[in-house]
Amino acid sequence: MTPVRLALFDLDHTLLPIDSDHAWGVFTQDIGWCDPSQFKARNDDFFAQYQAGTLDVHEYVRFATEALCRRSPEEAAQAHARFMREVITPVLLPAARALVEQHRAAGDRLLIITATNEFVTRPIADALGIEELIAVRLARGADGWITGEIDGVPSMREGKVHRFEEWLAANGLDWSRVDTTFYSDSMNDLPLLERVRHPVATNPDARLRRIARERGWRILDLFEPNP
Repeated sequence: MTPVRLALFDLDHTLLPIDSDHAWGVFTQDIGWCDPSQFKARNDDFFAQYQAGTLDVHEYVRFATEALCRRSPEEAAQAHARFMREVITPVLLPAARALVEQHRAAGDRLLIITATNEFVTRPIADALGIEELIAVRLARGADGWITGEIDGVPSMREGKVHRFEEWLAANGLDWSRVDTTFYSDSMNDLPLLERVRHPVATNPDARLRRIARERGWRILDLFEPNP
């Protein structure tokens, strides 16, 4: 049986030259949803923890969605549409779009797998024309709106492997029936990079670039190379 060809993409610093989660936090600060004197320091600290691989994702999601939980779904949607126009669309660069389209033209099935939550990332995936999205699922209360908690296993570090295997099973597939390429910039994604057939260190941080060189993985710099 011919394996199904899958192209998996991390999002932040892989297809985007920014971190959409951190950028959303800055945006909510700029539109007055939170106290800038307190929010910026915590947001920057959480981002540093993510880069260091020490982030408590549950704690971070509670922080990152706190202001969102206090808004109505309609107000949240309007704010995100503005976020897309002002922050995301200008950084959806041709090199990243071309990479996605290259795999689409080859007939590969496309999937974004990200540690950023689904509220932030669903419209970004739509803008890239990628229907399949594995993101941090947000728990919802009796009113149908988000609570600040995570639903299920977060798609981060080893959790990306778990969530991808859930996706495979839901689609009647397993590792033996797929030929998977995964693009990522981060050491946080090493567990999934080690499982796929074609790992591609994309705009990699210094640690991942070193490992990619040692293991003979492909290195792709879509944007300015990291030092």
